[in-house]
Amino acid sequence: MLPTFATSGELVLEDRLSLRHLRAPLVRGDLLVVESPLCRGQMVCKRLIGLPGDVVCVDPTGRLAPSAEHVTVPAGHVWIAGDNAAWSRDSREYGPVPMALVRGRIVARVCAAFTGSYSQQLTGQMQIWPPHKFTLYPSGSGVSFLT
Repeated sequence: MLPTFATSGELVLEDRLSLRHLRAPLVRGDLLVVESPLCRGQMVCKRLIGLPGDVVCVDPTGRLAPSAEHVTVPAGHVWIAGDNAAWSRDSREYGPVPMALVRGRIVARVCAAFTGSYSQQLTGQMQIWPPHKFTLYPSGSGVSFLT
């Protein structure tokens, strides 16, 4: 998700509660945590571009598809993209993403670019309260900001 997030050392808050239980609507521009359709089990962070029924340009850069190609996002799916279009693997490559793969939404950056010994102690996920609402992630803990 360069340039929005660094490739390592970022801590972010992920909101899972409002998406699943409160049915809070997704908004274009939201940063989502999604299970990668290409590498099941790997979480990726991408920006929400299209909602069900939206017509989106498949690849505005023209790198992966003709820049004039458009698609309608089907019901129960979203269209996501990385902020660094030149290097991102996103809906331009794997198409609309089922809502079942959307795990949460990034609501805040807790700390930018951890350095030093503290970041070396951050392994795995660190839970904060309330445990079902937010998860705190160091960049190297399984949520990929690049793919």
